[in-house]
Amino acid sequence: MSTAVHDKIDAEVKSQDVVLFMKGTPQFPMCGFSGQVVQILDYLGVPFKGVNVLDADDIRQGIKDYSNWPTIPQLYVKGEFVGGCDITREMFQSGELVEMMKTNGIPVREVAAG
Repeated sequence: MSTAVHDKIDAEVKSQDVVLFMKGTPQFPMCGFSGQVVQILDYLGVPFKGVNVLDADDIRQGIKDYSNWPTIPQLYVKGEFVGGCDITREMFQSGELVEMMKTNGIPVREVAAG
């Protein structure tokens, strides 16, 4: 990965508290896994930035190298890689995701525990 691509991704990761590298946009996810993570974040009311990897091949491959994680979507909180769809879903179901957001000072909608 070129330094320019790494720096661009690094800037995106750090541009907001919660950043989701995904296929498509938060309004129009282009894959089911990206859509699931968007649904979880929306359900929790977490403000986040979606980065569409389909817009740029260098970002699409570069984010995999950046995180050393082979799949998309990829969720970042406060510049730290959290995981992909499965990890995000498991953390959401266990309550870990809400705790992580609160610990990092990110507003979360209070939802009834299911």
